[in-house]
This record gives sequence, structure tokens and C-alpha cells, in this order.
Amino acid sequence: MSIIDDDLQLRRMLDSLLRAEGHVVRLYGSTAEYAAYPRAAAPACLLLDIQLSGENGLDFQEALCARGDNTPVVLMTGHGDIPMTVRAMRAGAIDFLPKPFEAEQLLAAVARALEVDRRQMADAAEVAEIAVRYGQLSTREREVMALVVAGLMNKQIAARLGISEVTVKIHRGQVMRKMAAPSFADLVRMAEQLGVRDPNIGRYSGT
Repeated sequence: MSIIDDDLQLRRMLDSLLRAEGHVVRLYGSTAEYAAYPRAAAPACLLLDIQLSGENGLDFQEALCARGDNTPVVLMTGHGDIPMTVRAMRAGAIDFLPKPFEAEQLLAAVARALEVDRRQMADAAEVAEIAVRYGQLSTREREVMALVVAGLMNKQIAARLGISEVTVKIHRGQVMRKMAAPSFADLVRMAEQLGVRDPNIGRYSGT
């Protein structure tokens, strides 16, 4: 986990507290120092001070979100207010801790953040595995899958693709097997995770 705070004494205090709980900690005095290092491969979180020297922690949090960095953030500040809290939460902050805060508050926020990151990493690994399976489908199988998960019946798929219903059934079976989908609902979920389900196609859409 990482800590960005321009107060050296506070960084060292937080470092000691978190290491005592078994966490691996990296300390940074600025957002530039943090940005120079790659993201940890293990579940992580970022403790981020809002009032940094010449910087705004909220701006940095929003910049992380904009570039697709979904590391869970716990914000800290000695001068918080309601609009600041709302802005932080809208940007996805796990918690907003006003200084001074109790050690228990910090540790609870860190635990929540790390659990969020564990789930995110597990979801990403699952999607990566599904993408590998999807890559094993033929072009025709992908076409059939897209229409199947859109809710079209075999007869409609056959008419749309100019093939027989028997051929559709064969491709459909191959899709289920290659995607390792136990059920139709699982196949739909996989398609949504991959972003290959077209909401504009439906059984009654006339397409």
C-alpha cells in the first residue's frame, strides 16, 4: 500500500502503524513521486492527503480515475468540509478521514480498501480468462454467440446469417463448450463482461 503526504512525521507514524499490522508500505512526499513507480501486483490501496504542497489530492484522485487507475483511495485531510467529502466519494474514494483520526478508523478504512482491490483483481482475472476462451471462437461462432445472448431464437439467427437451424445449433453447442458456460445465463454474463452483447439486437426488434 502507498501513502502520499507531505508531512514527513505523519508519513513515518502511519508507516509504523501499518507495518505493525503486517502491511507492506511505500511512502511518498508528492504525487509525482508516487506516479514514478508502477502499481503493485498485490492488492493495494492509496492513503492520500488532500492538502499537499502546491497540489490538491482531490485533483490527483480524479486524474487517477480518468486514466483508468482503479486503486482504492482513502483520503485524509485536516480541513475537510461537506462539498469536499461529496466530491471525493463521487470519484470513488473508499473513505474520507478528517485529521486527527484514530488508528482504528484508519485500519478499518485500509481493510475495506484492500478488500475492494482484492475483488477488483479477482474480477479482472476472471474477465481475462473469459477473453482467452472467446479468442478461441471462430468468426462464425462469435456471430452466433452475439445473436444468442441478444435473445434471438435459432430460427431467427439462421435467417439473419443465411445458414440452417441445424448449423446454428451446432455452432451454439460449440460456443457453450469453448466458453465453458454451464448455462445460457452464464453465457450472457460472460458476454456482458466482455462487452460483446449488443443491446440494439433483440428477439422482437425486427432485426
